[in-house]
Parts: sequence; C-alpha cells; structure tokens
Amino acid sequence: MRHHQEIGERHLRQWFADDPLRGERYAAEAAGLYLDYAKQRIDDVTLQLLQDLAKACGLHERIEAMFSGERVNVTEQRAALHVALRAQRGDRFLVDGCDVVPAIHTMLDRMATFCEQVRGGTWLGYSGKRIRNVVNIGIGGSDLGPMMAFEALHDYRLSSIEFRFVANVDGADFCGAVDGLDPAETLFVVCSKTFATVETLSNARAARAWCVAALGSEPAVARHFVAVSSNAERVRAFGIDPANTFSLWDWVGGRYSMDSAIGLSTMLAIGSQHFHDLLGGFHAMDQHFRGTPFEQNLPMLIGLLSVWNNNFLGCTTQAVLPYAACLKRFPAYLQQLSMESNGKHVNLDGVPVDYNTSPIVWGEPGSNGQHSVYQLLHQGTQLIPCDFIGFSRTSSPLGDQHDLLMASLFAQSEALAFGRTPAALQAEGTATALIAHRSCAGNRPSNTLLAEQLDPRTLGALVALYEHSVFVQGVIWNIDSFDQWGVELGKVLATRTAAEIASDSEPQLRHDSSTNTLIRRYRHLRSS
Repeated sequence: MRHHQEIGERHLRQWFADDPLRGERYAAEAAGLYLDYAKQRIDDVTLQLLQDLAKACGLHERIEAMFSGERVNVTEQRAALHVALRAQRGDRFLVDGCDVVPAIHTMLDRMATFCEQVRGGTWLGYSGKRIRNVVNIGIGGSDLGPMMAFEALHDYRLSSIEFRFVANVDGADFCGAVDGLDPAETLFVVCSKTFATVETLSNARAARAWCVAALGSEPAVARHFVAVSSNAERVRAFGIDPANTFSLWDWVGGRYSMDSAIGLSTMLAIGSQHFHDLLGGFHAMDQHFRGTPFEQNLPMLIGLLSVWNNNFLGCTTQAVLPYAACLKRFPAYLQQLSMESNGKHVNLDGVPVDYNTSPIVWGEPGSNGQHSVYQLLHQGTQLIPCDFIGFSRTSSPLGDQHDLLMASLFAQSEALAFGRTPAALQAEGTATALIAHRSCAGNRPSNTLLAEQLDPRTLGALVALYEHSVFVQGVIWNIDSFDQWGVELGKVLATRTAAEIASDSEPQLRHDSSTNTLIRRYRHLRSS
C-alpha cells in the first residue's frame, strides 16, 4: 500500500516521457503471443513488489502442486489437472499415483476415429443418410468452450457439415438450433459430466423426441446421439450406446474442459490434426508458465497485474476487447473462466476475505465496441483496465480493412493511456465551453496481446494464458479457483420450485412473499 501511495496518480504520460524505452522493456513473448504491458500504471518497483508478493504466497509451489496432480481443489478433494489434457505422448502426469496420459491419448484417438467417420461420410444415420448437421447440447463449460472455439476457428471448419449449439433451457434455443435441419442427417453431441445437468438433459430429451418423432423408432437414438460424460449408467438409461460415449475425468472442471472430450464438436468441425494443433498451443503455454522466470512469464504478469489493478487501483471490472470478429464469444468464455473460478468470498481455510477477488469480466469485439461501450472507457467515472487482442495477419483480406482494424486497436490503447488534455484542446482552437466535454483524462491501464494470426495453435496458447493467469490470481487471494459451490444453491431451489410450478393442485408455497407471489402469478397467467 505504501508503494501505491507513493506513485499515487502518477500519469502514464510522465512515465513514458521519463523512460523512452518503456515500450520495449515492458514486453514479453511466448508461444506465439507478444504481450505489451507498458501502458499499465506500474514501474520497476511495482513489478518487484508483485514478484515478492507471488513468492510470499508460494506461487511457484502452488504451480508445481497443480502440475503434480495434488488435490489443489481443496473443497472437493480433487486434482485440477487440465494441463494433462494437452500432454504429449510419453509425458507423465500422475493422479493418485496413476499416470493419466495414456488414457487421455486413448480417448483422443477414439475421438479422432469417430470424427473421421462422420466427416468422411462412413458414419450413417438410422435411415442410411450421411450426417450433415451436428448439434452440441451442453451448458456452461460444455457449451461456451466448444462454441467459442468453433467461432474462433471459422477458417478451419468443414463446410459440408452444419454446426449448431444449444445451451439455454428456453425452448426457443432448441427450436432455433434445429430449425431447417433434417433429423435423418443430424447428430447430437450431448455434453454433461454427470449426465444430470437439468438444462442439458431437458434439451437432450427434446432432441430425442424430435428425432424419434421424425424417424419413427427409439433405436434411431443410437445412430443420432453420442455422449460426453463420466456417468455411463445414465448415458445408457437415456438410450445412447455406451460405445458412443466419450469419457471425462473428475479432475477436469467444466470451464477447463474445452480440450477434453468436451471438444468433440470442435474436432468434428476442424478435424483431428487441427485439434492436435490446438492442444499444441495449450501445451506450449503450459510449459512456458511452469518453467519461465517471472519477468518474462506471460500468465504471471497478466495475473499479477490484474491483482494490482483490482486490489490497489480499485478496479472492479476488466474489459477484454478482441480485434477479431471470430473471437466474438471469447469475452463470454473468459467471463465463466474468471468469475466462476475466482468469484469467492472465503479463503482456503473457509475464513471470509476482506479484499476484492475476481473482477467482473466483460467485453465486445473491436471495432464494434468503439461505437458502443468505449465512451465509458475513455470518459466514465470508473477505471476499467483493458486487454486488447489483435493479429498481424487475416484470412479475410479486403483491401486495407485489416490495417484499419489494427490501427483502431493501437489508437484506442494509446488514447486510453495518454488521453487529451485541456491545453491541447485549447491549442487546437476548441471552444472554451466544450473543452471539459472533449477532454479525456487518460491514465487508463491496458495490455495488448499481439499474435501473427488466429489459428488453432494460437487459440490454444491464448486460452491457456488466461487459464493460468486466473490461477495466479487465485493463489494470491488464497482461494480455491476450481470449485463453484455458489452455482449449487440456485440449482437446488430451482428443482423445488419446478415441482411447485408443475403441480396440478395449488401448491403450498414456503418461499418469501415475493417469490410466492411471483410463482402464483406465473401459474395463473400460464393457465389462462
């Protein structure tokens, strides 16, 4: 806190004026990603103190504990070994003394065989037609990861198969997803670790009814449904052939699972080779995170800078602004990754914390956001750190449009940092009455991540970067980044409430007066 008080409101304009090489010194590079963090409100002392904080919190020891398969998810007594999902053949990752890498690669091989059958037209539907549509049914990590990757890797998708995603239990989501599809040519990928997630099973039952009604046979389910789950019995009871079930492990959390069998729809879309390239990007960032010193360690830098902004500069939100239309779902993906991981109010010992944990993560692709939310970033009363993400090459060259896109990225980060002073406006001849309205204070912190192009390997590295930065923040806050008990309460109450809503007779409600009134009003309006 003393250091924060010492540097106070010192402006980025001054820091850059005092250090002409600041932009070159405050940069790091790994796994195809270049990080410029020179526009953060820090100096060398800040970085040293953050490094000291990481050491005091045992960050390196916690990293090794995670990579070693220790039960770092303390409230559920589980490992959090998602890094094993992208291990290379011959690597060793142990869970309770058992090397899990062979089983992972056996599953990847099964996925690849199945995907090539579907993509090549040898996997046929019940009526003998080839599969031309794939619908992924999941929610949370079983939806956000596959959907984000599908959108991001647009240029690598197989064009002969239509892909759609269903997550919301609102029937409009399912109906929209199957609109115009032929059931005889449609494959459903049902993703649920427990195969008990209410929303996913509700949509899966709707899909089964839609399929059976069109094809006239329950056995058709076996040719039009596959499951990604760890619960073989529930999968079998649903009607899916256990041979068409792809396994998960309890040491993989949903929001860390897009590179597991949850990525089956991703592999179906981009093919097994590109999926392995995706895993290669994850693996490269894993190795960098585990073995690189602090000064050049991208996940450590981004994670600790987030702690600095959150707990010292008082920033309660974080904007993620990808300058790539294909990354339009990336901010939503990071919302779950960050806020479900670190939205915690007690530490590892169950003691309430007296400091902020996860910031609220949000974002909008550039350059769209410049005409919607950026006004708040530049002149709003809240200080909002930004992560800009851009690529030097595009697969969709249209004249000078990509240069214009990237010029906008660089200009926005510059404008946030340096602003526009009243003196400069006055020198430009701005009317006195407008100077206050047109001035921008600047001194708004940002990172810029720059890569060559958005390809599978780069996407894997980018996701792993944020996974590990979230872990770094959790270590500093001394919280469990791998459980999500807050999600359970709403599920329990929803199950009870659903039974009351479905009751044929007037139920005896035992909620608060507001909830009781809402349920009664809903039942009345529904029946009328």
